[in-house]
Amino acid sequence: MTEGSSFALTTPAFVDHVELTVGDLSTVSSFYQRVIGLSPIEQHAGEDVLGVGGRPLLTLTESRDAAPAPRSAAGLFHIAFLLPTRADLAHWLSHAGEQNVRLEGASDHLVSEALYLSDPEGNGIEIYRDRRPDEWTYHDDGTVEMATERLDLRALLAETPHKPFAGMADGTAVGHIHLQVGDVAQAEGFYRDILGLKVMAHYPGASFMATGGYHHHVAVNIWNSRKAEPRQKNIRGLAGYRLHYNDVATFESTLASLREKQIPMQQTDKGWGISDPWNIGITLSA
Repeated sequence: MTEGSSFALTTPAFVDHVELTVGDLSTVSSFYQRVIGLSPIEQHAGEDVLGVGGRPLLTLTESRDAAPAPRSAAGLFHIAFLLPTRADLAHWLSHAGEQNVRLEGASDHLVSEALYLSDPEGNGIEIYRDRRPDEWTYHDDGTVEMATERLDLRALLAETPHKPFAGMADGTAVGHIHLQVGDVAQAEGFYRDILGLKVMAHYPGASFMATGGYHHHVAVNIWNSRKAEPRQKNIRGLAGYRLHYNDVATFESTLASLREKQIPMQQTDKGWGISDPWNIGITLSA
């Protein structure tokens, strides 16, 4: 598989859309367009849908009376935008420098290279590119070797294309979502045992889960949120995300598992809506 073919999106299920509740739609939407490089796809009163190449990736819904989420609350740790190539990541980094963006981190995770920042309301963002899966180290149990090492930004910038930045590259997607939860084992019990994701790696206080051998589509941690209660209503931050199934048989077996475990489900025009143990909304679609 060549760089740019987005293995993350070829698996039985993947995250393809995230919804945020924001207090100031104009400011936050402008940030995702000007700094991150997303483009407007739909705009309604109090709501912007942004994406790349006509593909919706992020919905921002304004609620001016929504309270800021406490740092220790369950919800979003970061939304991760996956770029097709290393040159695309370099191009975005160069653009971020021109915009005087303050990065909060830059890491080589062995399977990927990642840059970290936050939006104006404190929602975490990762911008990353994957190495090819044949460059990853898989263990005998099917898990994958991951780490957090220093990313050489000078070497990355050396690959910047000699052309103006015109937004996120076509093929950009939501590669994964990283959540704050109250208990890692409980989260694994839900995402692994009910939704059918496989645990691909562990860090202290964190678990990385995926389908189809990807390094992670959903990560969970308790670094800020140990013993967090279910998410309250009418607070800013993560409103929900969509898990899309390429494989219909996997989709049907997941719905059967939810019914067997008597997990409440609600059918909408977007799919089947459920909530995880921390009241984080998930839409399942195929």
